[in-house]
Amino acid sequence: MTVININEVMTHLLPGQTIAGLDLGTKTIGIAISDMGLIVSNPRPVLQRKKFTEDAHTLIKIFDHENVGVVIIGLPLNMNGSSGSRVQATKAFVSNMKVYTEIPFVFWDERLSTIAAERSLLEMNVSRTKRANRIDSAAAAFILQGALNRIQNFHHMEG
Repeated sequence: MTVININEVMTHLLPGQTIAGLDLGTKTIGIAISDMGLIVSNPRPVLQRKKFTEDAHTLIKIFDHENVGVVIIGLPLNMNGSSGSRVQATKAFVSNMKVYTEIPFVFWDERLSTIAAERSLLEMNVSRTKRANRIDSAAAAFILQGALNRIQNFHHMEG
């Protein structure tokens, strides 16, 4: 498993593979999976965090089931662009995943993703209780959608 740049994603995907998006929280992991055309992100149920090994095995099962070829993981930079403890935790998580998978990871700036996801759920009139259960996967979908848009734009510019 390696960390790659967003512009390298297409060179790491095999035909028919999807891209996963993750929003790493302290208690949960939000998960989203792209469609086969790599156009739309789709939120999946939130993973309640347990021990790292259990979380890793669960994620690998999801990645295998969804035919994931690349993982986009939100990088929780501070608003001024600096790195804090959450950035270090995210980088450590990705580093620890090397033991479990060869799937490459891409770090993606996730600033404001949770706020955008919250607004989206509010606009859909999702109740407070349901929002709490869905916010991390909605944030993962927002992160993944941003990356998918960037990938599409990059390949339109190249092609």
